[in-house]
Amino acid sequence: MVWLVTKYLITAAVVVLVSEVAKRSDRLGGLIAALPLVTVLALIWLQVERQPQVKIANHAWYTFWYVVPTLPMFLAFPVLLPRLGFWPTLLSCVVITLVCFWLFALLVRRFGIELL
Repeated sequence: MVWLVTKYLITAAVVVLVSEVAKRSDRLGGLIAALPLVTVLALIWLQVERQPQVKIANHAWYTFWYVVPTLPMFLAFPVLLPRLGFWPTLLSCVVITLVCFWLFALLVRRFGIELL
């Protein structure tokens, strides 16, 4: 139980760090947010918990493929925000991401990569 609480606290601290830095500097906040900090933490947690190397490698592999279809959201958000406001923009970006993910999954399936 202590280990689980420790994981929560460290992972939450990363999110808080990003939001606090972003308040002070758009660029530095974006840079830190773009770093794969959550993935690195997840890889560390899997290693510390003695998960098989194949499981750790698969996590990194699938993370790569799941990140690609999220990228259009980061272009759409600043374009939509002044037009729609925050909450409609956020909802629109979630929909855009889901559609991009579905289309991307169909595309990469042709190359033998199963995401769904």
